[in-house]
Amino acid sequence: MQKINLVDHDLFNPGHAACPGCQESLAMRVILNTIGTDAAAVFPPSCGAVICGPHPYSSLNIPVFQTSLESAAAAASGLRRALNQRGKRETTVVVFAGDGGTYDIGFQALSSAVERNEDILYVCFDNEGYMNTGAQKSSSTPLYASTASTPGGKPSKKKNIIGILAAHNIPYVATASTSHMNDLIAKVEKALTIKGSRFLAVLVPCLDGWGLPDDSGVEVARLAVDCGMWPLYEVEDGDRYTLNQDTKPATIDAYLKIQKRYRHLDDDRLADLQASVDRDWERLRQCAAMSARTAA
Repeated sequence: MQKINLVDHDLFNPGHAACPGCQESLAMRVILNTIGTDAAAVFPPSCGAVICGPHPYSSLNIPVFQTSLESAAAAASGLRRALNQRGKRETTVVVFAGDGGTYDIGFQALSSAVERNEDILYVCFDNEGYMNTGAQKSSSTPLYASTASTPGGKPSKKKNIIGILAAHNIPYVATASTSHMNDLIAKVEKALTIKGSRFLAVLVPCLDGWGLPDDSGVEVARLAVDCGMWPLYEVEDGDRYTLNQDTKPATIDAYLKIQKRYRHLDDDRLADLQASVDRDWERLRQCAAMSARTAA
């Protein structure tokens, strides 16, 4: 068992509205306490906004601005500039958004903000669907996963949001998981040392939307990393790739078996999904190897 290197500054209060066992509330607590007190948060409508609570109440002990679903990155950009005008350039502006407000509805504002290299930290809590409105699919939903709007399985692959944002040549883009907390903490700490646009996608399995037991969130997140469906990696300045776990010690079988959203899959689709994961892993491994050779 690994000890989590975290000092709790009481920035995330009990009594919030998260589901029992919610991985998003766990990740939010860790990220907030890593950032510290000199921060302001932006929330679009999402599970995170529900967890935070309606104005004027809040489960966070830092200032919170709840905005529209499509405008989180734009609102954060404005907040950043307002703080700069007041001489508060060291205050961290952090966005906490879901995949619907990041991959889909909020993507135009996000792309514009990172193209300008706005000095914000954008955290996407990725539960791979519109979970607080009935578990409909988003463009983050993986291939063949069953959702309320794709009961037979999603026919298209998950959008490669990391690759898309890396193509904007911003300083820092990374993935993280609630199963690897010290890796998450290290990435937040690293992001805090960087000026400009920083993006962190955190896998937060949705217990209800994925059909999971209440106590299985961390286990499922770890299986996602180990089988390569959620690799842990960083991209700096658009082209320097680092694999934080450079082996893929498991197949997808155990990861899929524990979730209800994959129970409809036949052997052909299982094999096709495994092949897709293997191809994506190999491309990522090659990018990391090329970056290592260039650095040498």
